[in-house]
Amino acid sequence: MTIEIPPRDGDGYLRSMQDWTPEIARAMAAEDGIELTDERWKQINQAREYYDDNQTVPPVRVFIKHIGAKKKEIFQLWQTGPMKPITKYGGLPKPTGCV
Repeated sequence: MTIEIPPRDGDGYLRSMQDWTPEIARAMAAEDGIELTDERWKQINQAREYYDDNQTVPPVRVFIKHIGAKKKEIFQLWQTGPMKPITKYGGLPKPTGCV
């Protein structure tokens, strides 16, 4: 069964946060060749909770402190700046600044 991914912007972010579901996230990640492991899901959900509480995407340093992770570990897990994939697959707005 294939999931139809809702409209996205040029960077692959959902145009509407209301379109997000875990199934959509999995389909977007699969399209990018990314496996959403349990640890990655945990961080996606923590970012979504942070957004719900603060109505903003946290800068990476704030997020790392918020989840009690080590910078090296989170960067190794995502193999890139972590906030871009976390917010993209989490259906959140694009982060601004240092990500």
